[in-house]
Order: sequence, then structure tokens, then C-alpha cells
Amino acid sequence: MAVLEILKYPHPVLKKRSKEVERIDERILRLIDDMKETMYGANGIGLAACQVGVPERIIVVDVSPIDPQHNFFAMVNPEIISEEGEIEHEEGCLSVPECFEKVMRKKIVRVKGISPEGREIEVSGEGILAFALQHEIDHLNGVLILDRLSRLKREIYRNRLKKERRKEERE
Repeated sequence: MAVLEILKYPHPVLKKRSKEVERIDERILRLIDDMKETMYGANGIGLAACQVGVPERIIVVDVSPIDPQHNFFAMVNPEIISEEGEIEHEEGCLSVPECFEKVMRKKIVRVKGISPEGREIEVSGEGILAFALQHEIDHLNGVLILDRLSRLKREIYRNRLKKERRKEERE
């Protein structure tokens, strides 16, 4: 297993829809293990393959630090099949550092996909699990947390990022 580099906004891979995985082979299983190690190394609760530069529809999730009844799982080709309610939730993103904002999310979601073992699975989530699933599936669709913010908040973040880059270039 290896800790992979997490791409940061505005990397172009983060804005593209990821491709379906045709078959689960050793490469995919190794990627899932590396994504798991990368997520834990970054103290995250979810990670999408595109965040580590692989534009394929794979997510890893472990919300157990916040909700101990839900342990680690990986899902290939996840898709939301039902959702209900709405709730505002503060979230952040490993690919959009120092951006913690309130985002409207569905309160409950049901997601289907394929397990690393090749079985079709469904996961129902409420609370933090629902938020994590929606956030990671957003990544697979090329949607970032910034896309869910008001235009003003998005511009404030972008301007702060530009200012930090100029400062780094001067040093």
C-alpha cells in the first residue's frame, strides 16, 4: 500500500466526470488499498479516485470516527438510487483545503454499486454517512464543494487561493 498525492483545486481532473470501471482487477484492488491508506493518512472520512488522479468511479468511505456504527467500505461505480429530505451540513474537502462551509444535502440516501469482491451492494445512509456518500459521488461527477457555494463565497475562496499563491511565488 502507498499514500498517494491528493490533488488540490483547481486541478483539471477534479472537474471532469469519472469513467465507469469495466472490471475489478488487481490494479483496482491495489488502488482501493492505496486510497484507503491515503484517506486515513489525511484524516479524511471519504475519498474519490479522481482526487488521487485516477478518473474512475471508485470511492472509499469510513465515517466511524464520527459515527462508530459505520465502518470502512469501498464502492465501485456508485450511484444514488433514492434520496429524501434536505438538511444543511458543514463540510470540508481534502482537495479544497481550508474551505469549511455549510452545504445543502439530502438527509437520507440509498446508493448502489459494486463491492471490491465484485458483488452488487446497496448502502443506506443518514447523517454523516449520507453526507459523505453525496460528497464523494459529487467528486466522481466533477462537482466540488465550491460548486455548491454561493458565487460570493466561491470568489472569496478563489481570491484567497490566488493571494496565497502569489505569496508563495515571492518566497
